[in-house]
Amino acid sequence: MDLRQYYRQIREIEAQIKDEFPVIVSEATEDGGRAHVLTEVSRAVAARLIAEGKARLAGEGETAAFRKPKKQ
Repeated sequence: MDLRQYYRQIREIEAQIKDEFPVIVSEATEDGGRAHVLTEVSRAVAARLIAEGKARLAGEGETAAFRKPKKQ
């Protein structure tokens, strides 16, 4: 793995993310990662997880549903 390319990719992805704390959706991974789990993370963490193929950015509808206050 070329570390320069890896970190360049992370910086490029991070520059494209508009929100300071974006919502991401996890992807299934071979090491047991569960798919379709929504999480709000920092821009840097989101970029790293996207670059590693462990997550993707949530769409506008997914983000709105995640951030909508829950009724108690």
